[in-house]
Amino acid sequence: MSVPPGKIKEVSSTANPLVKAIKGLVLKKNRDSEGTFLAEGQKLVTDAIERDWAVRTLVHAKNALHDDRHRDQVQALAATVHARGGNILIVGDKVLTSITRRDNAQAVLAVVEQKTMPVGKIDPKSGDCWLALDRVRDPGNLGTAIRTADALGAKGVMLVGETTDPFGLEAVRATMGSLFHVPLVRATVPEFLKLANQWPGQIVGTHLRGAMDHRTIDYSSKPQIILMGNEQQGLTEELSGACHKLARISMDGAADSLNLAVATGIMLFEARRHALSET
Repeated sequence: MSVPPGKIKEVSSTANPLVKAIKGLVLKKNRDSEGTFLAEGQKLVTDAIERDWAVRTLVHAKNALHDDRHRDQVQALAATVHARGGNILIVGDKVLTSITRRDNAQAVLAVVEQKTMPVGKIDPKSGDCWLALDRVRDPGNLGTAIRTADALGAKGVMLVGETTDPFGLEAVRATMGSLFHVPLVRATVPEFLKLANQWPGQIVGTHLRGAMDHRTIDYSSKPQIILMGNEQQGLTEELSGACHKLARISMDGAADSLNLAVATGIMLFEARRHALSET
């Protein structure tokens, strides 16, 4: 069945109801009630469209149509969104700035429908490596971890417990488009523990009291989950007890801890290195 094209509207006032509704998506309660979020910039919007995420509204600067650097790309994005039933909002720089709260606002942004995968839909295969994150608090850390998981070939990212919103503007920016490439799973602690109990491979968690140097662990037991703890508290006893192995990342300098996103990259890289050495 064909989808009717969306509407095209030009808006110049920051008080316009459509603009106010879009601005409201900076608040989690509004994102949750609407089931949408903001993707800012041509790259993120392009990634969303190419990966078939539903774009409800494409917002672009009026002057982008008069800029040789952006005109063709903006017109192509708008045409695709419009043909798929999304609305097009043409605005001035003042309106864009009011939405993103940045003086150097991007020429394009989009209102995109949220998408997550239920825990029950995870179907682990022998070569899979999943990243699980326990109660991440910092949106920049979360976005960077999702980007890192994408770069290192993780099958998906599980968000365990009360994790900061992956669809918040700062987190989305930090993913640099990887949000649209890596499946996201939201899981309560009981849901994750049930999954862990049935997991056919290995679960490796990081822990300050981890008994094994992360470089000495055998990552060949697949599928596997790399489980990273909260920035301040690390893994709970309950979650660490669900791991088959606990790892510590050895450090030679005076620092006694690592940023969560950096530690995630180290763990995923080691798991990937082992996987490549076996092929």
